[in-house]
Amino acid sequence: MTDSTHQQPGSQPAGQEFLVEITVRWPPDGDQARRDELVAAEARRAAELVQAGFIRRLWRIPGRWANVGLWRASDATALHAAISSLPLYPWLEVTVRPLAAHPSDPGPHHSGRGNTAGSEG
Repeated sequence: MTDSTHQQPGSQPAGQEFLVEITVRWPPDGDQARRDELVAAEARRAAELVQAGFIRRLWRIPGRWANVGLWRASDATALHAAISSLPLYPWLEVTVRPLAAHPSDPGPHHSGRGNTAGSEG
């Protein structure tokens, strides 16, 4: 059985996109050395998930130890395996929203200058 969270570099999981919100809930009295170790391991694992195509985009939430990301996985089970492979997983509060195509989506190359349908350019 193949672990779907360890795909070949550059390959991208087929399937569904998910909006994933993650907040770290590290205990205030938690060991600082252990925290530093886990943060370093988390960065390495996140880089692997980016390389494997699971994490497509990632944004920090200012003022919090939290992020929002666009993830891709073949299904919710594969997504769960990827998220639960994060070293900080026991301290994560995770919200997952499956995404579906919208007929008005301007796509990744939208200029943000309003509707240009029918215009020549």
